Amino acid sequence: MTNTPGTSGSPGTSSRKDRIDPRNPPADYLSFWRERHLCTLTTLRPDGTPHVVPVGVTYDPEAGVARVLARKTSRKVVHVLAATGADGPGARVAVCQFAGRRWATLEGHAEIKTDPAEIDAAERRYEERYERRPSPNPDRVLIEITVTRALGKPR
Repeated sequence: MTNTPGTSGSPGTSSRKDRIDPRNPPADYLSFWRERHLCTLTTLRPDGTPHVVPVGVTYDPEAGVARVLARKTSRKVVHVLAATGADGPGARVAVCQFAGRRWATLEGHAEIKTDPAEIDAAERRYEERYERRPSPNPDRVLIEITVTRALGKPR
């Protein structure tokens, strides 16, 4: 079998039918991201191995970002802060959710935000999606992901 770039047989790619425009997703994809689902965040440890943890995620395609609230001393935050690549400080990450055969992944570049107004806005978005406001936490930071790729099968 010959692998053609951009097909599901190529390493590191997905089939074209799984790709989504992250700034203009179809209605079913956006609707899936608005449903209440637990997600995962994948960061890379310093040795390059993946660190996958459950998180709540909000997705804002108009801004081109996904947001994850976290404790500033968590491993996921430490991994993002430690990463520096060609894009500068921050880390390449992925967030994913699934329900049965439906799934959606957002990939991008993460940075840590500490501005109280940005954290408060992220908490409001979280409350909108998950139907509860996160409990107060003075150690809370925001992992903001500039989305560069979206994949999935939301139906």
